[in-house]
Amino acid sequence: MRPPGWLRLPSVLLVTAALTVWVVPGSAAAYLTPPPAVPLLPPCHPSASSLRPTGPPRVTPGSFMEQIRDRGRLIAGVSEYTYPFGFFNPLQRKPEGFDIDIVHAIAKAIFGNPNKVEFKAISDLQRLPEVQSGGVDIVAHTMTILCQRLYYVDFSSVYFNAGAQVLVPKNSLAKGLADLGGQKVCATAGSDSIAHINAARSHPIPFPVMNFTDCLMLLQQRDVAAISTDNNILDGLAAQDPWTKVVGSPFTSEPYGLAISQQHPGFVRFVNAVLQQMRTDGQWADDYRDWVGHSVPAPPRARYKD
Repeated sequence: MRPPGWLRLPSVLLVTAALTVWVVPGSAAAYLTPPPAVPLLPPCHPSASSLRPTGPPRVTPGSFMEQIRDRGRLIAGVSEYTYPFGFFNPLQRKPEGFDIDIVHAIAKAIFGNPNKVEFKAISDLQRLPEVQSGGVDIVAHTMTILCQRLYYVDFSSVYFNAGAQVLVPKNSLAKGLADLGGQKVCATAGSDSIAHINAARSHPIPFPVMNFTDCLMLLQQRDVAAISTDNNILDGLAAQDPWTKVVGSPFTSEPYGLAISQQHPGFVRFVNAVLQQMRTDGQWADDYRDWVGHSVPAPPRARYKD
């Protein structure tokens, strides 16, 4: 994965460039506030937790999709810092990436125009509350389907499979979390990566921040020893900094889904119909090739709970 030249600018410049265009709501302290406690949950199957589409994507009278169409735009919560899934291109002055292309496909299914989208830049910690409050219609933000998250929101079928690994400086001898005991390991607040770092038997010290570009700056400044999160995100960070490397094997399973309010099951089925079209007509493969890598796997098979 080789990013465009502008993306290999120092991270601080990229962060500044992005923030001059997108305003992210909320204070920095809010990003580090722990999420509310989740009650004891029944067993669930994250990869088979969504609702089956009833056919091709159609905007039916009285549906939430019709409300979106009448409003004139789809509102999507996305990342502006997660290359190559959701990031702000300061030259084109617009968001781009694998997640962004999926949002465009959903907008096209609603409006016949893929560009009728309002992108709202949110952090990992803002993903659940933005969906629950109705601040966005959908979140496309490298979001792992987890049983505890299913308590608060619905998800689409799985559209991408990732796994957690570790990013370190090239001169580091660490091969994984087992070699990082007592050292600071960076991840974003609101991500399940913090829990994985906490659970490591070597007792690394979780260091939560707002965005993974913050982690990259801290690693460059040697303020943390490593970054741990999903391997596709780490590959994007490593592509921006040639003095880093991804080490170890994936030690978790991270099935990604699009988060949608539990008040709109019809929209979940609609989005799943769009994703199924993308799997079968080759668009998923084209987007993967454009953003993730030239060796394109088969898309994740859709599995449903009904």
